[in-house]
Amino acid sequence: MRNMKTKISSGFTLVELLVVVSLIGILTTLVVANLNSARERARDASRKSDLRNIQTGLRLYYNDIGQFPLSSSGDVVACDGTCTWGEAWINDSITYMNTLPSDPLSDQSYVYTYVDDDSYTLKSCLENASDDKGEVEVDSDWCVSEWKYEVSP
Repeated sequence: MRNMKTKISSGFTLVELLVVVSLIGILTTLVVANLNSARERARDASRKSDLRNIQTGLRLYYNDIGQFPLSSSGDVVACDGTCTWGEAWINDSITYMNTLPSDPLSDQSYVYTYVDDDSYTLKSCLENASDDKGEVEVDSDWCVSEWKYEVSP
């Protein structure tokens, strides 16, 4: 009789491979979800910064003209006509902003509303509903997330 030796394989079993692939899939899902959340928070921070910068431009305009600019359909009317978000804000050869900021997402925009000569509201739709500076927006046609950030003088 011949001496039979058993051959032992040093590879992984199918069950072990399936467990590893499942764990990698779960970890990837968690990382992607956190990455998307971080992007939303970054865009919201950019929106808040933009509104503060626009407030500064509005204050400069108020100091020169004596009243805040009028509004039309959420836009500022102070560029020898209606100002366009993302373009320069120039009125009577005075540059108030080199670029009137536009929302980081192309399907959203900031909303400026003239209240009276000494008041206005400026708002943005936030993506992160847990933002402590946000508040509920009842006009859901304008703000899909129904969570806004609003400033006024």
